[in-house]
Amino acid sequence: MKNISGLTLRGMNGAAVEVEAEITGGMPVISVVGLPDAAVREARERVRAALRSVGVSLKGRVSINLAPADIPKEGALLDLPIAVALAEKAGRVKCEIPSLYIGELALDGRLRRVRGAVPAAFFAREKGLELFVPSENADEVSLVDGARAWSVPDLQSLILHLRGEKPLDKIARSEVSYDEGAADPDFSEIKGQSAAKRALEIAAAGHHNILFIGSPGSGKTLLARALKGILPPLADDELMEVMLLRSTAGLPFELSRERPFRTVHHTATSAAICGGGSGLRPGEISLASRGVLFLDEFPEFQRDVIEALRQPLEDGSITVSRVSGSVVYPAKALVVAACNPCPCGFAGDTDRQCICSPSALERYRRKLSGPILDRIDLHVPVPRLTPEELVSLGGASGESSADIRGRVVRARGIQLERWKKFGFHYNSEIPEKFLRRSAAMKPEVRAFILELLKRVKLSGRGLSRVLRLSRTIADLDGAPQIEPRHVAEAASYREGEATSWMNV
Repeated sequence: MKNISGLTLRGMNGAAVEVEAEITGGMPVISVVGLPDAAVREARERVRAALRSVGVSLKGRVSINLAPADIPKEGALLDLPIAVALAEKAGRVKCEIPSLYIGELALDGRLRRVRGAVPAAFFAREKGLELFVPSENADEVSLVDGARAWSVPDLQSLILHLRGEKPLDKIARSEVSYDEGAADPDFSEIKGQSAAKRALEIAAAGHHNILFIGSPGSGKTLLARALKGILPPLADDELMEVMLLRSTAGLPFELSRERPFRTVHHTATSAAICGGGSGLRPGEISLASRGVLFLDEFPEFQRDVIEALRQPLEDGSITVSRVSGSVVYPAKALVVAACNPCPCGFAGDTDRQCICSPSALERYRRKLSGPILDRIDLHVPVPRLTPEELVSLGGASGESSADIRGRVVRARGIQLERWKKFGFHYNSEIPEKFLRRSAAMKPEVRAFILELLKRVKLSGRGLSRVLRLSRTIADLDGAPQIEPRHVAEAASYREGEATSWMNV
């Protein structure tokens, strides 16, 4: 590998780009070869102006080769290695140590933040390279243990460092502490809805997907937003995964162990949710990985968008394929969906009459297919509050988010201890072969499940999800074995009041 390298992104992974430069006589022109995209081609004028600001004037014909030539190069993060290669060719610096450079240049030589700094840090650590990044990317790079990285404020400072005249600041390793702030909203502030709160606790403990069904104004969105307050902080490996995804997407850096919470409007396209585009960017379901993806007005999404969620909900990952290539992103998001029982929202309501025609009801309900509902573990009705509950303004209503979070953390600790030898975090991730073998059950549970299947219509996938849910409920109870009562509660979330409207 050459001493001057840049990076181009292929999903969450970086691919090294060797930067070669040649300056010959002739008309003053800069050409870039090696499958550059528009942003890389436009680097010519940014690099020329930035080099001129530090006293490097380019004369004659300049050729820049980005190798390997058959890999598309995209983004502005190749500005800095191109400038360093030209400065070395002009005799202003000498690069003796193999290094990786990333950064977008301003016309006056300043370096701007770029996406992909965390993948670059992992790549540099793996290859044993020194890494030079813009100062605005230093905080996120500092989280990568073992990376030898320097913070570069501008091109002039980098040239002085390479000359040995004035060293740059080395990026020190930093830790992210968890600041347990007040939950907003807190569970104690939500009036009534004890069954929905219990379902959220189970969903948080085992990372299970959940569907809320209820009339407008019943509190579905409020409950979904309260879920964030009972989730435990990100573990180290989860934090690195979240940071990789955020850096790949170019999202602002957040020095926090708070889990992602992404809300998507129902007009979003399948590319926005699943990922893709010319740069194979991660979608919302990947950006919500290890956190929550909230899909309000679920049946109002386009049918192809809803059906595109099938594979990531089942596998916990998503493969984005385009003509330019194929990448795999994690998609371990806890999906919270909310919907009304009909277009007007009042089917089954005790106070208001539904005004939807039978054909409108049929069209609405057919938007949620059986395979999608089969992949959602908890189907929860959210009834409208009574007048007495609505006017009870004072005092807390049930447990606080902090109390519930304590039980969730304990249950997740039990799961991690049980499944870590298999490489899993939560009960919802467990493949069926591990589940049947390792999820301890009392002898009478099998007979109970047989009786249950005679009464309740469950697919093979549905039964597996009931067992995963039962294991989570048992963990919340601190029970070493699954008992019939745990299976009964889990089954009630699959074929109960909440989804009865789907079969009308």
